[in-house]
Amino acid sequence: MTDFIWLVLALPAAGAVFLHFFGKRLGEPAAGWVASLLVSAAFVYAVLAAVPFFQGTAHPESVVLWSWMPAIGAEFAIRWDPLSSLMTLVVTGVGALIHFYAIGYMHGDPRFSRFFTYMNLFATGMLTLVLADNFAMLFLGWEAVGLCSYLLISFWFTKPSAAAAGKKAFIVNRIGDFGFMIALMIILTQFGTLSFDVLDDPHLGLTTGLATAVGLLMLVGAAGKSAQIPLYVWLPDAMEGPTPVSALIHAATMVTAGVYLVARNAAIYEMAPIAATTVATVGALTALWAATIAIAQKDIKAVLAYSTVSQLGYMFIGVGSTAYVAGMFHFMTHAFFKALLFLGAGSVIHAMSDEQNMDKMGGLAKHMPVTATTMGIATLAIAGVPPLAGFWSKDEILGSAFNQGGWMVVLWGIGLLTAGITAFYMTRQFVMVFLGKPRWDDGIHPHESPKTMTVPLMALAALTVGGGFLNTPFRTGLERYLEPSFETVEGAIGMAHPAEGSTAWILAGVAVLAGLLGIYLAYRLYAGPEERRERVLQRFARPIFTWENAYWVDRFYGKTIVLPGKAVAGWAAFKFDLGFIDGIVNGVAGVVKRFGATVRPLQTGFVRNYGVMLAAGSVGLLIWFLSRGGL
Repeated sequence: MTDFIWLVLALPAAGAVFLHFFGKRLGEPAAGWVASLLVSAAFVYAVLAAVPFFQGTAHPESVVLWSWMPAIGAEFAIRWDPLSSLMTLVVTGVGALIHFYAIGYMHGDPRFSRFFTYMNLFATGMLTLVLADNFAMLFLGWEAVGLCSYLLISFWFTKPSAAAAGKKAFIVNRIGDFGFMIALMIILTQFGTLSFDVLDDPHLGLTTGLATAVGLLMLVGAAGKSAQIPLYVWLPDAMEGPTPVSALIHAATMVTAGVYLVARNAAIYEMAPIAATTVATVGALTALWAATIAIAQKDIKAVLAYSTVSQLGYMFIGVGSTAYVAGMFHFMTHAFFKALLFLGAGSVIHAMSDEQNMDKMGGLAKHMPVTATTMGIATLAIAGVPPLAGFWSKDEILGSAFNQGGWMVVLWGIGLLTAGITAFYMTRQFVMVFLGKPRWDDGIHPHESPKTMTVPLMALAALTVGGGFLNTPFRTGLERYLEPSFETVEGAIGMAHPAEGSTAWILAGVAVLAGLLGIYLAYRLYAGPEERRERVLQRFARPIFTWENAYWVDRFYGKTIVLPGKAVAGWAAFKFDLGFIDGIVNGVAGVVKRFGATVRPLQTGFVRNYGVMLAAGSVGLLIWFLSRGGL
């Protein structure tokens, strides 16, 4: 099967090319079905190719497609191992469901076929990233998803906010990419190659200092793509794109690239414990920071956007604490329930005539039973309620961090606090949207979404319920599946594992209690009497106001980075460039022009004048030679 694994990459790529040229002619809904079926076909082939890994009968392979840059070990080749296959299965599987959902959601959009061209292109970029067999090809996919995020976030570019959000995502990611590029330069200088083969050596040939530098620089790139402090600010604005785009970016593709980058370079982080600890610390701080902001958001998609930033922080705690399997496990389960939450939010927005303010919702459960039920399942999963998928993966990350001891216990405490806050704000969202009295404006008639939208919701709900059982303390299926990708690291130094015995039960119980407490407090506050809610909220008005405005980070960046940057750019463009650079060029041109004006009278067009000048020149030369004693 691996001989034709290139089909996984080629199918969505072919869809993007085909729809670019013929999508408008196909029209709606045919263009959407073509895009969706091609991504689905890629998923089916990926499943068949991954079966040997499930059976434990296969080893990682590299399939060279064509020669690209052999001098630096950068062939255009696919690396098919358990880690890349897991990423591929999630990208194509969840991505296909999002594609099908988008057929209904984008109904009536004048650029329907163009949307699916970009969606297929996005899937192609992400698959290039995760299937790459070397850093150069990985970086190619890395930049491709950055481009596609710009195209999709700003898809409704006639809205100024959408156009600005697309530019913001593109620019912030370029900042992170700069750090990643420097890391690649160090690797190329040190090894003379960008092949992943250098990661197979447990000792790497790197000093601790160089490994730390590479690890921290890769963290800069990962923080940009996976929206970690301080480069997280683009992701909340990404909700300006169509909701299927939000689901694709936030759940299955782009934002998980940073987590994958750290996991793929586990050997480097094992050589650099300071860099690994920094990854986990940044993740923990991001998880708590974003969770507090989500508490006070009123936009249904804004809550989920900050929730994504927070959950990505959990994944960074996992991979940063060397619990690579736990981090990738949470990536998988998060893709299930976060895609479900975003698509469910899209269903609500669709039913509410594009209304996104939760203050104008309420009582939608009886009008949208499928959406309410599936979003309820996802809410319990992200809150960490067993036996749903979110419980198993989040508990494994927290247990692994606690089991490390030392500083990691502090990060465990931050993660535990974040778990309670997560349960609170997600319950708040569910109650405000689906329970209580209707608060919507006149003229709005909520209704359940069409089957093209609800069937993907039900499929994702099933994955949210059962996906966690792939890796439990009683059946470590995913751990055995991923073992070949981390065997070098595990054999050399060892990887973190969750606590065992009574400690594991106690930690799990504490985490569940934190989630249940968050659910209870949110339900009591938002499902209870309005007078009590107003009284409590008034007491905490100052922090809530701070959370609602996201700590004014965007304003801070605007005043300290954007405005000074604009001022410097303006001076460079209109003072230095026009006054100095253009001044030099224009000065040279002026000298030439004045010289030309001076000698122009010599060009009269009369032969007699030229004859006189020729004679005068000849006489002059004769005099010069005679004076020199010539002739």
